[in-house]
Amino acid sequence: MRVTVIGAGVAGLACALELAERGVSVEVLERGARLGAAGCSWYAGGMLAPWCELESSGPLIAQLGAESIPWWQERFPGAVVNGTLVVAHGRDAPEVAQFAGRTGHFERVGAEAIAALEPDLAGRFSHGLYFAEEAHLDPRAALAALAARLDELGTPVRFGVEVSSAFVGRRHVIDCTGLGARRELADLRGVKGEMLLLHLGELSLARPVRLLHPRIPVYVVPRAEGLFMVGATMIESDEDTRISARSMLELLSAAYALHPAFGEAEIAEIGTGVRAAFPDNLPRLRRRDGTLYVNGLYRHGFLIAPALARRAAAVLLEGRHFPELMNEDPPQRRLA
Repeated sequence: MRVTVIGAGVAGLACALELAERGVSVEVLERGARLGAAGCSWYAGGMLAPWCELESSGPLIAQLGAESIPWWQERFPGAVVNGTLVVAHGRDAPEVAQFAGRTGHFERVGAEAIAALEPDLAGRFSHGLYFAEEAHLDPRAALAALAARLDELGTPVRFGVEVSSAFVGRRHVIDCTGLGARRELADLRGVKGEMLLLHLGELSLARPVRLLHPRIPVYVVPRAEGLFMVGATMIESDEDTRISARSMLELLSAAYALHPAFGEAEIAEIGTGVRAAFPDNLPRLRRRDGTLYVNGLYRHGFLIAPALARRAAAVLLEGRHFPELMNEDPPQRRLA
């Protein structure tokens, strides 16, 4: 079997690697000029937080995410299982209770435990939740690692290639192009996300921290060399334009509310990306005219891409069917 994977974002690279590791002849075609030049994977937060995501997603996302964490650990040393810390200021303590009621796999933590987990936050918060099984990674380093592994396996990743339907029939095709597939997947929509990269050498965090707030919740994800990713907005829009002044003010204000030291941080980068989502924000594996579409990852790209890649490989190689992903409109289910 020969397979062409279209799209070199996290979904495309994960699908290609899953197939290549099984001995399949694979090539990856990407319209962007380089890794990360097109698509939203470059601007992702990199939180592998299946249990936190239960706050706004159904159990399918948690299931796929929990399965994906070991996949990342096996293939990318930068996947760090340090958990996720969720905190709120005293006046927003009800937000913690609501978050706890919608999620799972956490322990409640007070001021002393928060200070032990994150010494630089000592004395700032007395209400929190600790999701010890969750992980995080640097998305850009992870993409580079997947591409390097594909190169080791002899799988080419070709950039600057616009793909036409001529490839269908010559090879099996997996399309991982996000909104680029909207002509074939008419119910896709765009959800814009905006993020900041801040440089602050005076502050240290060992894990992602989510600050709950009734109006402006935010997460801060530590990266190497004093960088922190702050995000992210969710705007119903297909326009991949620059960040709005309002969004920047809200993100910076929320970071400052987490720790005043962020007021002295250097803004290292501003980024926006448009995620592809179906109406219920759940992913799909869909077949159209010989192409298998892996799409609708919404804001969960790095979290669920490996599990989706495994299922896409099983569809192609074993003829498997996954009703929760392959029905046109799978039902939204929540934990009892």
